Amino acid sequence: MGVSLEKAPDGSKPGSAGWYNNAAFDQLASKSGLQAATFDGDAFSHDMKRQVINELKSNFGPVDLVVYSLASPVRVDPDSGERFRSVIKPLGEAYEAQTLTLDVLNAVGQLTPVSLEPANEAETAATVAVMGGDDWREWIEQCASAGVLSPGFKTIAYTYLGNDLTYAIYRGGTLGKAKEHLDQTCVELNAKFGKHGAEALVAALKAVVTQASTAIPVVPLYFSILFKVMKGQGNHEDCIEHINRLFREQLYAGSARRIDDVGRIRMDNLELSEVVQREVLRRWQDVDQENLAAYADIQGFSEEFLKIFGFGRSDVDYDAALTDLTSISTH
Repeated sequence: MGVSLEKAPDGSKPGSAGWYNNAAFDQLASKSGLQAATFDGDAFSHDMKRQVINELKSNFGPVDLVVYSLASPVRVDPDSGERFRSVIKPLGEAYEAQTLTLDVLNAVGQLTPVSLEPANEAETAATVAVMGGDDWREWIEQCASAGVLSPGFKTIAYTYLGNDLTYAIYRGGTLGKAKEHLDQTCVELNAKFGKHGAEALVAALKAVVTQASTAIPVVPLYFSILFKVMKGQGNHEDCIEHINRLFREQLYAGSARRIDDVGRIRMDNLELSEVVQREVLRRWQDVDQENLAAYADIQGFSEEFLKIFGFGRSDVDYDAALTDLTSISTH
């Protein structure tokens, strides 16, 4: 069962990329004889939680895994109605660096300077409200109260920490405060439900191409350099390969997990290995517009980004005529 906020197609107007991804997933599940349901709507709301709980009660029964991976710039508090908007800013002092502005259609990049003013307390608190653990806790507590979680259920939240080069944007900035709140929420969920055999986890994942990858300052440059290095060393993973390894090696392997001092499962172990980071740092310090294409994987980054939105695929005829964009059904 999936929950996401997407836009359905309307006549000649296409829907959001995620809507078609959901539709394709549901169709493939049906062809494979697997039960699946997709809900389009605000996952932060009480109404969406009620819809999912009712569906679980009626057609699925208790589930043993809840994956929380929700990225949104805005959250409306379901109780107070207050609207919070997250910001990606450093804390304490301004941050200056260079980032990569991408033209993904033509697979070219331009190094550009970026300067970010520090966040104030209100902006930091709003970022925690949107991207922290409050909504994760709400999902687990409401589902548990409704009896739709199995006694030994697992729940895992995905996060990204980055390295020293991205510290000001991730761990040292507003995002870092939200991630600290997510970690604390994990501790609290284990304290509440662990005695009954349940388990809450946070997984620190490697860098992957997402819709946010081009929007966060500094990240496109670091990611594209990292991908070039990891591909050259033969240890790069795309998103599906990476999560497959998480499930096989850590979540359900039955062997000792790779846990850090905060309790997170570390899936960024290949990214943060000394041999990878040493070469990334060398390129980061030397990169300029002239050697950018040689140091960074602009082509691969652009291709992966386009595929998120359904473009750049060899199995799609982009010249085919479109008559009815609502012919695909997700339900």
